[in-house]
Amino acid sequence: MLNILILAAGKSSRMRGRDKLAEVVEGAPLLRTMAQRALSTGYPVCVVLAPHDTTRHKMINDLTIATIIAKDAARGMAHSLAAGVAALPETCTAAMVILADMPELTAPDLAHLATEWARLSDDSILQATSEDGRPGHPVIFPNTVFDDLAELTGDQGARSVIAASRDALHRIPLAGQHAVLDLDTPEAWDAWHRAQSSTE
Repeated sequence: MLNILILAAGKSSRMRGRDKLAEVVEGAPLLRTMAQRALSTGYPVCVVLAPHDTTRHKMINDLTIATIIAKDAARGMAHSLAAGVAALPETCTAAMVILADMPELTAPDLAHLATEWARLSDDSILQATSEDGRPGHPVIFPNTVFDDLAELTGDQGARSVIAASRDALHRIPLAGQHAVLDLDTPEAWDAWHRAQSSTE
């Protein structure tokens, strides 16, 4: 069974007091919107949060999802990923890892990746790319690399695991910049909101 793992334990350190996961996207805080997009696939969804993050927990506490607390989240994204993978159920054969701060990643994008995963072999790694081929997120990892993911440290994510598994890697292009656009500063968010308003 594929499980979806949303990493939402980052500190928004470049946002100067704003929480990027609280930015309003489709009428709700981004974290809630991303969780709803993931739920629309029909697969189980888990969200990884930092300890004592009641604000983000309240954004999703009425949704049918599991929450996982990454006690070492402050030490880097790899620790959040490791905590999330370690908490997945034994029935999980693959995990779709999503970064919560990617507002253009759509529900159809996630469904497309899940469909490709079902079509390919059990030991495949699927990595979404931009339309022009730049690697991004989500990434689907088979349970054969869960032990490797659980041993990651620092803030480099799973690049080393992907690099060591190139024979099993499949790149899946998504529309536009959906797989690579993340917004880390107030200026970037303000510009994105203005662009969205101009197209509505």
